[in-house]
Amino acid sequence: MAPADRTEERTAPARGLVASGAMTPDWASALVAVPRSDFLPEVFWAHDVDSGESTRVDRRTEPDVWERHACADVPLVTQWDDGGVPTSSASMPSVVFRMLAALDVRPGDRVLEIGTGTGWNAGLLAARLGARNVTSIEIDPQVADAARKRLAAAGLLGTVLTRDGALGDPAGAPFHRVIATAGVRKLPPAWIEQTREGGLIVAPWGTHYSNADAVVRLEVGDGEASGKFVGPVEFMKLRAQRLPFPGHEAYVPDGVASADHAKAGVTEADLLGAGRFDATAFVLGLRAPACYPVAAKQDGSRPIWFYGLTDRSWACVMLHDGRKADVWQAGPRRLWDEVLQALDWWRETGRPGVERFGLTVRADGAQLAWLDDPEDAWPV
Repeated sequence: MAPADRTEERTAPARGLVASGAMTPDWASALVAVPRSDFLPEVFWAHDVDSGESTRVDRRTEPDVWERHACADVPLVTQWDDGGVPTSSASMPSVVFRMLAALDVRPGDRVLEIGTGTGWNAGLLAARLGARNVTSIEIDPQVADAARKRLAAAGLLGTVLTRDGALGDPAGAPFHRVIATAGVRKLPPAWIEQTREGGLIVAPWGTHYSNADAVVRLEVGDGEASGKFVGPVEFMKLRAQRLPFPGHEAYVPDGVASADHAKAGVTEADLLGAGRFDATAFVLGLRAPACYPVAAKQDGSRPIWFYGLTDRSWACVMLHDGRKADVWQAGPRRLWDEVLQALDWWRETGRPGVERFGLTVRADGAQLAWLDDPEDAWPV
């Protein structure tokens, strides 16, 4: 490839991201200097966010296809576990730069990153702040080693630790900024403890109601952290916080016959949302905590099961075309009542999007969600 072509290849993604509003201009030079393609393996799986399908791409056999995906605004899976679950990835560049904009780094800031992955995010931070000011933590030794090599080859190797990111880096604390590139369900208190007074934590946060996350931007003060969500995303979850679901039979060993029965005028979209980043599932998870839904299809009907994650409470909503749904529920928690109350509350408040919600995390780890006003919060 000619030098002029290489320059165009490096600058075109930056121009596109700035034009779309996904990247602030102050990050453009870092992207040109640290392209995502320099931090990708020979083989990755391009993920289609609409279909949920992933396509294997090998640089050795399809170099043009590999380059096109490497420069595109798409997520790329870089590692799977034996069960076919993705365990490491390169996030969409638009998501990466929206989170970096929320982090609001300043010259001289020291940053702790949770989830090194390919090393690209750490490389971008090092290009802005200097490698000595960036500490990144990765739990997977193989992933961490590969990232170290890529960062070293780019002249951007700071500190990459192989450990549980939930523990942070007490020896390197305090940090001005903490950024997580893995979804969390409980924000670890260690991250607050290791952030300077007035510092920021940026992380994808969500509930067990769905895989949906929203980026939260928390300011640390007086031993706690509080702030608003800035937009919907979806990330792989911290491995220690992945869903502990024991399976359907643990909840409903004998069917629904003995459960309480009712009718309800609801739809699938009411309960699960109308699209990938629809706010429904995120908001219902805030209002009905520790509730896990599973949708299925059978014999022309569409059951949605709800399982309580703190006990064996359950509910089932059987959706039918043209008539009201059948609802069964059992257990100490009335899960269907909670979900219905959450849905009614959201409708009554005008169906606010995720950007109107906020999160407060106290020093003891307690998490409180709120709508517009942190003084009117509830536990999640």
